[in-house]
Amino acid sequence: MRDVTVELKALRLHGMAGAWADLQTQAGPQQLQQGQWLMEHLLQAEGVDRASRSVNYQMHAARFPIHRDLAGFDFEVSVVDRQLVTQLARCEFTEAAHNVVLVGGPGTGKTHLATAIGVAGIAQHGRRVRFYSTVDLVNALEREKTEGKAGRLAASLLRLDLLILDELGYLPFSQAGGALLFHLLSKLRKVWSWRTRRGGRHAPGPASACIDPSARRLPDSATASLRRHVSPTPPRNSPGLSPTSCCPAWRQLTDQ
Repeated sequence: MRDVTVELKALRLHGMAGAWADLQTQAGPQQLQQGQWLMEHLLQAEGVDRASRSVNYQMHAARFPIHRDLAGFDFEVSVVDRQLVTQLARCEFTEAAHNVVLVGGPGTGKTHLATAIGVAGIAQHGRRVRFYSTVDLVNALEREKTEGKAGRLAASLLRLDLLILDELGYLPFSQAGGALLFHLLSKLRKVWSWRTRRGGRHAPGPASACIDPSARRLPDSATASLRRHVSPTPPRNSPGLSPTSCCPAWRQLTDQ
């Protein structure tokens, strides 16, 4: 039998929890049984509704440009390791504060997979995710600095579990913008390391970044940032699509 009082308190319905405790002492066995049945069904409906609204809110807050999932990815066209992609979609790498880098030429599915990992993180694992085009993020960093509000964006990103940066190196940005991006990644990386030592995703701060760099040449400032935060640096002409975590050696997503 479910503990109605505990579930009411978990939903922060403390008034109802107190009233239910009083009713249990006043009602007869038959009334109590009927009331228990009704409350359990109401609690189940409320839990499902809250979970659904939470997922919808997080999907909106993530700002995905378009909804993508693994079911819609054609593994026959883009030859990648399906088992590894499925593993990444479980978002276990966020528990260890590892980064994932997707590298490949145009049209290989990097953005689709990065989005699908983020969608799975929200819908199936309760992660807080934010999707950014890297150029848009750099522009936002430059704008807040110009307005004298530097640091606000970083503070908001600290509340995330997963940050997705799309098209790194695809569109150019200024050297000053690259420096701001480097500073942001450096700051977040310090928090990621601290978070891991303090017990994973239950400690405050973002767990990881899923970065989708273009096969084109990256700006020097962005390249320096990646080399510092993602080690080792992949070969520039590496074929196919490959992820890496920030600490272990490269794990190949494609069959070489």
